[in-house]
Amino acid sequence: MNITLPNFTGVGVLIVGDVLLDQYWRGLTPKISPEAPVLVVKVNHIEDRPGGAANVAMNIVSLGAQPYLIGFLGADEAAKSLRKALDNVNVICDFISVDNYSTIIKTRVLVRNQQLIRLDFEEKLEGIHSELIHDRIYKFLPHIRAIVLSDYDKGALANVQTIITLARNKGIAILVDPKGNDFSRYYGATLITPNLHEFEKAVGKCKNEDDILEKGTRLMQENSFSGLLITRSEHGMILLQPDQNPCYMPTQAKEVYDVTGAGDTVISVVATSVAAGYTLEESCFFANIAAGIVVGKIGTSTVSAVELDHAIDMRLKEGGRMIDEAQLMIEIRKSRQRGETIVMTNGVFDILHAGHVSYLSNARKLGDRLIVAVNSDLSTRRLKGMSRPVNPLVNRMRVLGGLKSVDWVISFDDDTPKRLITKILPDFLVKGGDYKCTIEEIVGSKEVLDNGGSVRVLNFEDGITTSKIIQRIIRGKDNY
Repeated sequence: MNITLPNFTGVGVLIVGDVLLDQYWRGLTPKISPEAPVLVVKVNHIEDRPGGAANVAMNIVSLGAQPYLIGFLGADEAAKSLRKALDNVNVICDFISVDNYSTIIKTRVLVRNQQLIRLDFEEKLEGIHSELIHDRIYKFLPHIRAIVLSDYDKGALANVQTIITLARNKGIAILVDPKGNDFSRYYGATLITPNLHEFEKAVGKCKNEDDILEKGTRLMQENSFSGLLITRSEHGMILLQPDQNPCYMPTQAKEVYDVTGAGDTVISVVATSVAAGYTLEESCFFANIAAGIVVGKIGTSTVSAVELDHAIDMRLKEGGRMIDEAQLMIEIRKSRQRGETIVMTNGVFDILHAGHVSYLSNARKLGDRLIVAVNSDLSTRRLKGMSRPVNPLVNRMRVLGGLKSVDWVISFDDDTPKRLITKILPDFLVKGGDYKCTIEEIVGSKEVLDNGGSVRVLNFEDGITTSKIIQRIIRGKDNY
């Protein structure tokens, strides 16, 4: 497989929000202060990095896209440092200078890459006229395909509804990195991306996974969000969309050194991918991998297109043909762009036997790519009883992925694969000859046929079934 990033060249994304400067003071601690029982840090290096909304812009430009940035600055040295850093990488900025206001600075003191203390120099913007921002947004509209609202609750986004309404009226995706406990102020956004702590601050403490899904779905419905992406540190991400099953994305982090700015990286990759024409699910797949890279760096950092492309390639080498839903949709899109036909089948495939191998080989001959959707362990128990499956899901998927005829293996938790089939809409939907029903009764057949596809029933080799193999093992007999 070869999942590659889209070409972000020329893709315009506008960022509006709280701009701040992240400072890093690095040094050594040779002694204890004689004045108090505290360390003395001998600072030998000072580094300024754009933070907040400016870090989102830095991440977007690292991907090769074109960011446009609107925010508020003071007339001070911190503002000069920010302008210089952003100008050096060709971020197009339209800052609003505010009299008697100091640019926000977050200073971190580090010794051997360990943060000792953070010092915040900030004041909240008050009495800002929203027209100052809106006039600037109109100027950038012809050049952008997505807007990011980077909300750090510092006053730049006091009135976001007019921005969201403007974006929706223009057909521009609007994505929000939210703050506070009232997400209704983001009503109508395309996507909001809270971490679990921020999410629970808005909806209340979640007891378990089901509680997260229930409260997240309700939050989406009440506020007309097109999507909700909850980031959960070592537990990965959950993407919720109306009328779709949750999409779980496991963490990709190998080692976590610093989570500073990880949320900025996530929303920047999602926004840039959406602006490039990818779905929310596909975009979140890229963002999840990017988050795994950036938390392995010290301080406010970015992820380049080269790093992201390499990480995707490494993930595929490790995972073989087993694939999640977001990955699969990207592969299908690319396959169809090459003019390839997609074949899909499904089943438990508990004990893989010669009948399965022959059947899958014949299915693959119908087209260029074969997808095998496999019932999860829970789905199998509901279908076959508590004694099944004999082999757990991961083993069943690995065996299927080892077959030359199979291109992609994906699991599903539902009783049937109808949702997956409807989403994929393969050119050929295939079932085995032991499936006792008419073509019209095959799950997903109507959707495939209505889309111009074909539904086929292929014969299994006579007398070979998983149930018979299990019975033979139990009885200890030599014959079927």
